[in-house]
Amino acid sequence: MVGLSLGEQHFIQGGISQDLRCDGRKRLTFRPIHVETGVIPQANGSARVRMGATDVIASVKAELGKPSFLQPNKGKVSIHIDCSSTAEPAFEGRGGDELSSELSNALQSCLLGGKSGEGAGIDLSSLIVIEGKICWDLYIDGLVVSSDGNLLDALGAAIKAALSNTGIPRVQVAVGESSDDQPEVDVSDEEFLQFDTSGIPVIVTLTKVGRHYIVDATSEEESQMSSAISFSVNRQGHICGITKRGGAGMDPSIILDMVSVAKHVSEQLINKLDSEIASAEAEDQE
Repeated sequence: MVGLSLGEQHFIQGGISQDLRCDGRKRLTFRPIHVETGVIPQANGSARVRMGATDVIASVKAELGKPSFLQPNKGKVSIHIDCSSTAEPAFEGRGGDELSSELSNALQSCLLGGKSGEGAGIDLSSLIVIEGKICWDLYIDGLVVSSDGNLLDALGAAIKAALSNTGIPRVQVAVGESSDDQPEVDVSDEEFLQFDTSGIPVIVTLTKVGRHYIVDATSEEESQMSSAISFSVNRQGHICGITKRGGAGMDPSIILDMVSVAKHVSEQLINKLDSEIASAEAEDQE
């Protein structure tokens, strides 16, 4: 929890109303973004993303499993976030557990769509090896190393970068004696298929402070918010998921305007993130 004096609160709110934030940014400008990939060698893919002083890590582990009975043509993805108690004093004890759960659920909503998988930013059908019998299960873990606001957007960027870094082993399927048998598979240790991240969205959170909303809010700015809406937007400008926090309600007309702004800002974020991921991958291969 950020403790600010009344004067500091007025200074933050006044700067936002004049489109000049405390760190010199405009309302719709992100902090510098830095990406590293391949930071966890044991994982199938991993990445570290820094947005200002916010620092997060995401890793991807792929394991063969069985599709669910209700979705035999789709693989499975689970997302779990851990908030390190060293990142923020408020993360100690139940505070960290509650935030971890909130972030995990928000990322599930933004990246995986509804329970049916419709609108998912991650193509679950691409994880199928044999329909109804074998699929890839992706376990995505995120760690908040340091927190200075906008955790959801940073974690979404780290997951996108980690998936871009992910190699799925090539699987050879041996034909069984009968169609009811569980097929035998040979998982390659040398050949890997690059995970397609072209359709994975970025997350843009618009935080409402006073009468205005801002992107990439710091912890101090978040302490002054009335509400925040996070949009996951893909490269085509389609909204893949929406999640809201904060108790204050919003007029529907304002939300429509926020959707338009989120689409515009997401283009800049996608281009910047793609550039950073490409640079990180090039350095990783050297």
